[in-house]
Amino acid sequence: MSVAKTIEILAEGDSIEEATEAAVREASISVKNVKHVYVDDFRAIVEDGKIETYRVKANVTFVVEN
Repeated sequence: MSVAKTIEILAEGDSIEEATEAAVREASISVKNVKHVYVDDFRAIVEDGKIETYRVKANVTFVVEN
């Protein structure tokens, strides 16, 4: 039997994909066995009529070791 835990991560990048990858990369620094990421919400930061960066709120799920 395995147990999983989910944490919420806020991350940003030049695209939604890059922001999601950043969330997984940063979570993986301190958490092992990352298995899933679910992007719950995203936003775009606009300056002078142009999107400058994207931000995601992601739920990262990992398996807890015994």
